[in-house]
Amino acid sequence: QVQLVESGGGLVQPGGSLRLSCAASGFTFSSYVMSWYRQSPGKERELVAASTSVGGSINYADSVKGRFAISRDRAKNTLYLQMNSLKPEDTAVYYCNARREYIYWGQGIQVTVSS
Repeated sequence: QVQLVESGGGLVQPGGSLRLSCAASGFTFSSYVMSWYRQSPGKERELVAASTSVGGSINYADSVKGRFAISRDRAKNTLYLQMNSLKPEDTAVYYCNARREYIYWGQGIQVTVSS
């Protein structure tokens, strides 16, 4: 059974940091493209960051370049998103995504940036 379980979200002040985690199970984590997406109310879901494989290429949305960092721990089958210098516009539900011949989604986790 495939599972993607996000954790680490919450409320943070502007300028603060959070680290999201996505614990993966039920598929070959190292061979999948792993990504973080986010969706704000009234907006479409957008790609935040993607990691093609362990040690492979990484891509970021322009809006988060220099502030967010995606990483993956092969031994723990876990995907991370380190978010620094958070802004109110980063407020969204963040989703973990796994993609290869199949596409899997996590349940999503709320991140709220507000003073």
